Amino acid sequence: MLSSELQEIIQQGENDSVEFKEYGVRVESLAKEMVAFANNQGGVILLGINDTGIVTGIPTDVALEEWVMNIVRDRIVPALKVKFNQYFSEDNKIIAEIVVPKGSDKPYQTAGKYYIRVGSNHRLASQSELMCLFQAAGIFHYDANGVDRTTIQNLNFTALEQYFCAYHIDFYKESENDKERLLINTDILNETKQATVGGLLIFGINPERYLPQSGISFAHFAGHEIQSELIDKQNISGPLPLQVDRCLATLKNNLLMPSDIKEAKREDLRLYPPMKVFRELIVNACIHRNYAITGSKIRIFMFSDRIEFMSPGRLPNTVTIDKLKVGVSYASNPILVKFMENLRYIDHLGRGLPMVYQEIRKLGHDVLFKEVGEEFRVIVPLDSMPL
Repeated sequence: MLSSELQEIIQQGENDSVEFKEYGVRVESLAKEMVAFANNQGGVILLGINDTGIVTGIPTDVALEEWVMNIVRDRIVPALKVKFNQYFSEDNKIIAEIVVPKGSDKPYQTAGKYYIRVGSNHRLASQSELMCLFQAAGIFHYDANGVDRTTIQNLNFTALEQYFCAYHIDFYKESENDKERLLINTDILNETKQATVGGLLIFGINPERYLPQSGISFAHFAGHEIQSELIDKQNISGPLPLQVDRCLATLKNNLLMPSDIKEAKREDLRLYPPMKVFRELIVNACIHRNYAITGSKIRIFMFSDRIEFMSPGRLPNTVTIDKLKVGVSYASNPILVKFMENLRYIDHLGRGLPMVYQEIRKLGHDVLFKEVGEEFRVIVPLDSMPL
């Protein structure tokens, strides 16, 4: 019989994780739905229900599970594992449930086409959406792309000189050809002598001119919601090292530090997480965000009870929130990771987010990691007990 949970799903209707199909659905249509779910966050396909949620049922003499598994095996690339369950409704009609997991080997395709789930429908992935899917799979790294209309002249030679000095290279004294070859070999320029996304974000002069999605939007609200009074608002731009330093300074200046005089001595009345927690979360957002999502910046919103760090893009295929807490590291943008590691902003050992998690636990709270749409969020509580 149908569980109460499944009955509730049917009553709620189709959405971004639930699809109804009647018996007789075409093979191609079912394959597209499974591919779309696998390329997003997974979902459930209920067979034997029409679009309005009315149970129409499935004939008893149909080898439906075998039919579904043949579609999964023959029509979907790469291989996808789904779960098949069969139930009886209250009026004794058969309903089949196909549980499609969030794919661990994205992107999936059928008949050479890639589909995604948008609301209660599936559609072909756009070029930028497909790029995001390949990036999540580690097949493609956006930070290695050349940036249109850029050359070596869009790079800050002083920053390059300081960087290469640590490797005993005098950048200024190199010939023009040697400069270009050095920058190509270190992924700062590509083979056509354009600045790479990673190179421009680290060493660029005004990188936001060519990458308007770069930068951090910071806002401080007086209450618990966005509708509350706005105390401060900053748009932080520039190369990533400068963004991190400016954003940390802005955040620190906005942390209210009430104090009181006790026994002729001033004492703080509120305990915040150490600055290394906030620094780690800013760095993490800057180097792991999906720069292929061109319409969104990193957002950091401070409320009276929490700070939310919102970074465009989902976690890569094999990374889960539970894995993040124990130090599983990932590199959506390996060029950025390399340079930020060399500049001592990260240690690349996967210790950052576990440190954040443990430091917040010391204050008696839990940091919250979650995916919301095409965004990864970290929420740090600020309602710590007084000292």
